[in-house]
Amino acid sequence: MSTASAKHETLWLPRLLGVLLLLMGLALVAGGLTLVQLDGSLYYLLGGAALALSGILLLARRRLGLGLYGVFLLASTVWALWEVGLDWWQLVPRLSLWFVFGVLLLLPWARRPLIGASAKANVAVLSVAVIASGASAIGSQFTHPGEIQGELGRDTSEMASAAPSMPEGDWQAYGRTEHGDRYSPLRQITPQNVSRLEEAWRIRTGDMPRDDDPVEITNENTPLKVNGKLYACTAHSQVLALDPDTGKELWRYDPQLKSPVGFKGFAHMTCRGVSYYDENNYVSRDGSPAPQISAAGLEVARACPRRLYLPTADARLIALNADTGKVCEGFANQGVVDLKQGIGPFTPGGYYSTSPVAVTRDLVIIGGHVTDNESTNEPSGVIRAYDVHDGHLVWNWDSNNPDDTRPLPAGQTYSRNSANMWSLASVDETLGMVYLPLGNQMPDQWGGDRTPGAERFSAGIVALNLADGKVRWNYQFTHHDLWDMDVGSQPTLVHLKTDDGIKPAIIAPTKQGSLYVLDRRDGTPIVPIREIPVPQGAVEGDHTAPTQARSDLNLLGPELNERAMWGATPFDQMLCRIQFRQLRYEGQYTPPSEQGSLIYPGNVGVFNWGGVSVDPVRQLLFTSPNYMAFVSKMVPRDKVEAGSHRESETSGVQPNTGAPYAVIMHPFLSPFGLPCQAPAWGYVAAVDLFTHKVVWKHKNGTTRDSTPVPIGLPVGVPSMGGSIVTAGGVAFLSGTLDQYLRAYDVNNGKELWKGRLPAGGQATPMTYTGKDGAQYVLITAGGHGSLGTRMGDYIIAYKLR
Repeated sequence: MSTASAKHETLWLPRLLGVLLLLMGLALVAGGLTLVQLDGSLYYLLGGAALALSGILLLARRRLGLGLYGVFLLASTVWALWEVGLDWWQLVPRLSLWFVFGVLLLLPWARRPLIGASAKANVAVLSVAVIASGASAIGSQFTHPGEIQGELGRDTSEMASAAPSMPEGDWQAYGRTEHGDRYSPLRQITPQNVSRLEEAWRIRTGDMPRDDDPVEITNENTPLKVNGKLYACTAHSQVLALDPDTGKELWRYDPQLKSPVGFKGFAHMTCRGVSYYDENNYVSRDGSPAPQISAAGLEVARACPRRLYLPTADARLIALNADTGKVCEGFANQGVVDLKQGIGPFTPGGYYSTSPVAVTRDLVIIGGHVTDNESTNEPSGVIRAYDVHDGHLVWNWDSNNPDDTRPLPAGQTYSRNSANMWSLASVDETLGMVYLPLGNQMPDQWGGDRTPGAERFSAGIVALNLADGKVRWNYQFTHHDLWDMDVGSQPTLVHLKTDDGIKPAIIAPTKQGSLYVLDRRDGTPIVPIREIPVPQGAVEGDHTAPTQARSDLNLLGPELNERAMWGATPFDQMLCRIQFRQLRYEGQYTPPSEQGSLIYPGNVGVFNWGGVSVDPVRQLLFTSPNYMAFVSKMVPRDKVEAGSHRESETSGVQPNTGAPYAVIMHPFLSPFGLPCQAPAWGYVAAVDLFTHKVVWKHKNGTTRDSTPVPIGLPVGVPSMGGSIVTAGGVAFLSGTLDQYLRAYDVNNGKELWKGRLPAGGQATPMTYTGKDGAQYVLITAGGHGSLGTRMGDYIIAYKLR
């Protein structure tokens, strides 16, 4: 081979590296200029210039290019450490690309063809930079920023569950009881043996997504175990009765959903569960006489002594015989309450109950989902209580007409667009109260025309008298809510030990990250709640509340800043920084704006419908907080682009018909589709309810099912679904974006076991005892359309081998 040919072959690598560095440098300079103009970091402009000059020097075969690149890499390492410290998931994306180029430039084939200044000096500078960068990355693997390491160190106390009693092996309501604590007294499964869990059985319901389904079809169902059976519902409101030991189908009921225009335009297709009632549980209860029952009610009690109440996606409430699956014909109108009565007109799918009803000795209490941000003329959010036996309307509570709870006369309509309850109520029959977690008056981001009732009751807890629906007390958590801060979680009722003795408490998890702990007798705070000043300046025609309520017990993350912007590479991180600087953000409760506002915590919230689970004996609260920012941009009505549309309730152009502004909403993502804020985005955590302190907090979940390559990076991912805790000291959670059911030690948060699921597990698990005496853990794995998890139709049970 000739000398000229050899020289040509050895020049290709430095030339290639030079071209790449030049192009990347120019890209950083262009973005860096924009960022500097927005008062952002100088790094990208200066770093881009250094990269481009290094590339030019390499193309000119000058050894100085190595040294200059080394200075750039060393400066980048120092800058990255200054910004984020030894945080692996933030440090490595800042440096890994530059580290790789540094290693390539040290290869003999890259540096030998170069000429000019001292080779040793330039190689030494580059070597030091590569070593420093690599050492920083290695060191960051031994740190756990954002996490809290701790141990409860308490297995028992003098406390006990105050929830309504039931057989230990049953799970008779969505939250196990109407107190909603999601606590099971079963203790067969322990931290010592949970690793022996294996699949006992699985079934497929056959209810898969259909062509005319909405985007947000979900399988959020938590089955019941009662009456010797499991009862599950599917996304299309079908009910299945199963054998607890084998999963064998005993009966099925299909309500044959109806819609005049199909289901494509629905916001949701969801059934979180059914509710159970047994006449025998209330006969001569505590020695008291049986309640007065009408003749029709007595007929239902005899024909259907054990009943299921099913809310359907076409706005019906159906009573079923829990033994046979047949409709209880004597209830209401041939077994059916038409929930459209008194509601007025609405877009198909714009009103129905996605959550199970609350059941008491005498009443079935139901609210309803109302489509977010469609218009200012939405159906009423009225709460209605029907007689549990014959189905007649006993009382109704409308936040726009809160004092008149007499049943609405036939032919009249409830007030339009009042605050609704799409989540689950909790009930304390001893105190005679039902506790309503309320949402907002539509639309969420525009409040210029809010009613007095909405300003008083929305985005808070309202306690009603069971007997007549009258307000006993209320506490609002978000004043004049412009951020979709619905109280989406079922409140948890528990007895708490305090310095003033044991108190009956209600714990309300919220999207804004506060856990509000109130005395459920009168709504007075047990944990202090402070009114904090918040950013001001709503769009024209609206206003903001001067303060917002923040509980001293909260799981808020730190406020965002530019250095918290993230990306897989320096380039998408730079673009996220530009987005951040272009948006309005002044901390939590930054009002929506025409400029576009960063909303953090976002619409999905820190806590959503999954809520929390509470061990009343250990006085421990277990939960899975999320941290994802959203963007809200107000668009004046005359500037809404023709043909724009909504993709779901949390993305796309929300029409807000009747309001002066539409709103564009979406998660805060980079152009590559990755979150713009740094991980972790999801945790598991525990709170000591004696001290109101977070005991431990750990990143939870991996990227295995969220990336094209199924690599399970343990970054901590969001979850949508609830948890349960057991007397055995094990908690279970399945809602993460990766497809696993996980078990945790409640004392320290250690992940003890995980079972791979065939579809997304965006539901709350439950646990029960089978006829064989074994403790089972059960999960619905059917996916979530909006989250993009794998869809399916599975119900899976596990037990110890």
